[in-house]
Order: sequence, then C-alpha cells, then structure tokens
Amino acid sequence: MKEIPLLIKAPFIQKALGVGASGDKTFPIDKKAEEIIISGLDASGESLTIVSEELGIENIKGGGKKVLIDPIDGSKNAIAGIPFYCASIAVADGDTIGDIELSYIINLINGDEFRAEKNKGSFLNEKRIAPQKTDDFYLIAYEAQSPKKDIPRIMPLLAKSMKTRCLGSTALDLAHLAFGSISIFVNPSLSRSFDFGGGWLIVKEAGGSFTDIEGNPIEPTEISLKKSVSLLAAGNEKLHREALKLLKQ
Repeated sequence: MKEIPLLIKAPFIQKALGVGASGDKTFPIDKKAEEIIISGLDASGESLTIVSEELGIENIKGGGKKVLIDPIDGSKNAIAGIPFYCASIAVADGDTIGDIELSYIINLINGDEFRAEKNKGSFLNEKRIAPQKTDDFYLIAYEAQSPKKDIPRIMPLLAKSMKTRCLGSTALDLAHLAFGSISIFVNPSLSRSFDFGGGWLIVKEAGGSFTDIEGNPIEPTEISLKKSVSLLAAGNEKLHREALKLLKQ
C-alpha cells in the first residue's frame, strides 16, 4: 500500500472515474487501493467472497468467508490533501457483523497498523491496546454526512465534551477510540458494514462498547452494500450509558 500516498494531488483536482457499487464516486486513489488489496487476496489462494465499496460483491475461487473492504476510508480527505485516511479490511465467517473474526486497518499516511482477532485482543503495531478507562467526555469524534440534520441530533452529546473532532474516516476514528485517544465516536446517519466492520472488532476486542445510537446491538447487522445502521462507540460501558442518555434528550 506504499504507492497510495503518491496519488495525492492538490485539493480536488482528481476527477471521479465513475460510481462504485456502493453508490459513491470512485476516484483513482480508491481504484488503486482496491486493486492492491484484491490482488493480495487473490494471491492467497483462499476461497473468499469480496464485499467492497467499489467492486461490490464478487467471489474469488468460488467464494467463501466474506472479506469486507473499504479501500480508502476517508476518500474526501485524500482527494483534498488532508492526511487522515486508511484502508480497512475485515473477515467474517457468516453473514452478520457479529460473525467478523479478523480485522485490519492501516493508516495510509504514517503506516500505523491496527488489527484484531476475535477473543485475542486488539493491537497497534503489535502492541496490545485498550480504550479509555475513565468516565470523562474528553474527546468526542463524530461523522456528519448531512450536517444540517446530523449535528442537531447529536448536539446534546457534543455539548458535554471537552473537545470534539470531525476527522472524516470512520475506521480510523474507531481504531483511535480502541487505542484510548477518543472517548466516544458517534454517527447518526446510516453506515454500511464495510465502513465500520473492521473498527467494530478492534473496539470490541480492546474492551470498548458499540451499539447504534438507540442502544441496539450492532452484531445482527447484515453484511451488505446497503447503508443500514447508525453508530455509537465508547471507551467503556459507563461512557456509553451516559452518551445514550444524552442522545435521548
């Protein structure tokens, strides 16, 4: 993936190549990243079913375990020259988020590698990580796909935070929450399974809490290309409970 940062150009001069399977615009950086990832999976010799933002759903060697791929999570950051984006990959032995058993997120700017394996913990550059232990709303990160609608919806929560950030890459936000640098991550708009699947396992294996913004479990969510669920992740259960109370105001 070292080739990816070389595709950065001045803000917004990259033109879309078309529309990917998820319905979002595909830029050269998205296509290049997907090609690299799928080439590596194909070379593994495994029978896999790809679920990717750009390609859609495609079987390798007849299909098998599902591999959720977001080739560039934070595409708009990438094409604007903002250095905060990643590639996210998750492997599921089943049809729901709860079936994810492996995940990997790489920061494409500095090379940091986050990974998790079910029941074996979460790691940053091979060192075990853990989320925030205190109940302070130190830093709340959020996504606002429709700011006019989304920000008022989460304002009671944001107003209680010492600091807020809208960083633009859901997978990296979730990885940093698992590391303890973000207290809460919230996205009131619907997300797709490949947007958050890798981050979900890293947060859960690190010891964090993860539901939708109503407090419903994420685990039954179907793995697909559809936007299907809102997101609320927290460093610990007490933070999560307090966040839910504020969101219900």
